[in-house]
Amino acid sequence: MTSRVPRHAPGGLDPISRRKVTAALAAFPFAAIGLSVRTTPATAQTNQKELQPMTPNAFVYTELQASVPFADVPWKDLNAAIATQPGFIDKTWFSGVGNHSVGGLYGFTSVEDALHYCTDFFPALARDFGVAQTTRVFDNQATAEASADMGAPHFGGQVTAEPGAFVYTEVQVAVPFENAPWRDRNPVLRKQKGLLSKIWLSGRNTNTLGGVDAFDTVENALDFAINEFPKTASSMNAAFYTRVFDARVTEDASRGLKSPYYL
Repeated sequence: MTSRVPRHAPGGLDPISRRKVTAALAAFPFAAIGLSVRTTPATAQTNQKELQPMTPNAFVYTELQASVPFADVPWKDLNAAIATQPGFIDKTWFSGVGNHSVGGLYGFTSVEDALHYCTDFFPALARDFGVAQTTRVFDNQATAEASADMGAPHFGGQVTAEPGAFVYTEVQVAVPFENAPWRDRNPVLRKQKGLLSKIWLSGRNTNTLGGVDAFDTVENALDFAINEFPKTASSMNAAFYTRVFDARVTEDASRGLKSPYYL
């Protein structure tokens, strides 16, 4: 079953289409891309427990152009399938504030595995229920030190408080990360109200600069995305991209895929 955004609903899927998208997620033919719906959550948890101590060498960011309240997302079934993907380590689920988009941040053992996920599994998922998608691949080799300096839990940072929200940022520049002034930027970011940690991201093949920032509340995340980050982009004379996600509604799903953001 597929569902497409009606032309008369510029703000997203209408209630009927939303139900169709949800049903399509639940009915996604995992076997068509070499997976099995028989994969059990227990098996997925065992695999993830073994992989959890690993530091990702690559991140993947995804977002589906759909409006599905996260309570309607069949994340347990999806978690079981995602956990079987080559090189998968962990995932933090994202649910868009204000639009209920569905996506996440994934850790992978290699860039090659991350690219496989973005060119095979995820496009098949989006195609099955007829919505557009966004994917990004990031190579962590250059950004690991900068992320560790900001307390990112993927890089040894200690989680002292569970996040209430995440902010994804990306600036339309091409700056090799070794030339990025992260040592000057990190002390400024640490003063940002409510910021818990930051992962620095450098786009594969594009050298875009960005990150995933964990905040204590949605309100502080919105303040950063709406009021603070635009000043940074303006100082770089560059267009930018921001997204804010509610971390509370996705907590159980993220725990199911061993997200390191939760105690």
